Amino acid sequence: MQLICMADLSSDIRLAVDSGETALGVNEVIKSIRDAKAKLIVIASKNKESTTQDVTHMAKVANVPVAVFEGNPLELGAVCGKPFSVSAVSVIEAGNSNILKTNKKE
Repeated sequence: MQLICMADLSSDIRLAVDSGETALGVNEVIKSIRDAKAKLIVIASKNKESTTQDVTHMAKVANVPVAVFEGNPLELGAVCGKPFSVSAVSVIEAGNSNILKTNKKE
């Protein structure tokens, strides 16, 4: 797992959600990994341990990079512009965001 600058990650997540294609929530993230659509997984650092382990294991098996959002699922949901908690986000298409390029630099 990689840690990326929080400000950059937050703005890149928001841009990806608004202009690209993303999957929100653990079930949708796992589905995007299984369907080989996910290019990057962002997971909230303050999730249940089992949730974090499940998502990171599946991503590792599928060779999908994982970035850690330093916050809880409510904060990740707010960054995504949603009024609910989001434990994980899968970036399928980055849109106008540089999130995939930022992740490769680390």
